[in-house]
Amino acid sequence: MRPDSSLSHATPYAGLKVVDLSQGIAGPYCTMLLAQYGADVIKVETTGDGDWSRGLGARYGDHTAFSIIGNLGKRSVALDLKTDAGREVLGRLIDEADVFIEGFRPGVVERLGFGHEAVSARRPGIVYVSISGFGQTGPLAERPAMDPVLQAYTGLMMENRGADGVPMRVPVIVVDMVTALYAFQALSAALYARRETGEGHFLDISLMQSANALQSIRLMQSHFEGGTIRPGGVPQGNFQTADGWMQIVAFSDRDFRKLCGLLEVPQAADDPRFATPADRFANQDALYAILRPRFTAYTSDALDDALARAQVMHERINTYAQFIEQPQVKATRTIQWLDQPGVPDAAPVAAVPGVAEPDNGSPRGTSPMRGQHTREVLAAHGYSAADIERLLADGVVHAAAG
Repeated sequence: MRPDSSLSHATPYAGLKVVDLSQGIAGPYCTMLLAQYGADVIKVETTGDGDWSRGLGARYGDHTAFSIIGNLGKRSVALDLKTDAGREVLGRLIDEADVFIEGFRPGVVERLGFGHEAVSARRPGIVYVSISGFGQTGPLAERPAMDPVLQAYTGLMMENRGADGVPMRVPVIVVDMVTALYAFQALSAALYARRETGEGHFLDISLMQSANALQSIRLMQSHFEGGTIRPGGVPQGNFQTADGWMQIVAFSDRDFRKLCGLLEVPQAADDPRFATPADRFANQDALYAILRPRFTAYTSDALDDALARAQVMHERINTYAQFIEQPQVKATRTIQWLDQPGVPDAAPVAAVPGVAEPDNGSPRGTSPMRGQHTREVLAAHGYSAADIERLLADGVVHAAAG
């Protein structure tokens, strides 16, 4: 990492150059965090459809929700890495890079000529990050994998069964997101060590290990408790109200008695079957048979007010649209509305905790179109205007219009 006069708490990675060949969301979100902290992240995409995240879900111009969130603050270059000229361009980018990150299945990037050994030989001291589904070794290493597959494989779906017992996928791409965060923390540590040693490092980050680490407490509980995990306490869970749903956590004796008073079932508070937390756990079916019908007698607003006054942990179950409109969300600027190229409306972008809020329209607040920065990046790496036009004409690179 080269010294940079713009280093600050807001941009501690100013002067850091990152070559990002990852796609989807795990790798891109990791490098997006680097960009938000000031790094120059060059997103390398294909000349065809680009990063496949641009095709996930509904498209808004050149973007989807995945590609907006995963690429804020980056510059995009579109290359055909199946050509010698395209690989030469990538090599020039690597010659000045501090970090190289790829998300291909094991063996693919080596066949392109940019495996760890080749890249570190070309650029000693580089931090090289490989993100894969199952890791670089083992019997499943070359198997393709995405978030749903790893939710199934690591036990997450089995732990998320509905009332009917059917295993369910968590709709949030939790495995990809947590992989991005683990990759970012490991990469940050490697960069910190590199400042002193000057040595590069190889990081093998997999969705499998990340999903497992996320569930480490639950997995250990399952091991110690024979596969049947005891809840933290009773009553706790989702309860249907007259007009919605409410999440309640009333483990302690104090909160349990307060809840019974609010729901006008004092007999439950005095019932010896529910006298202690252990009793309530042992007799939870009988307890819920008393409590659940009482919740439906109240609106969510009425319960919210009463539970807040009693200081019993709770919250209504919101939709995303309801969450965005919450006063607490607005007061803390938890959602930032950022205009994106080709997208008709401002995008509601979740604030990243601890990261300075980007200005609307600024580089940090903008996710690039495919190949938006091809010309400027190539020019900065020694290609003349004539060279660039020739590469464009030959289909080796792509540049977004305008």
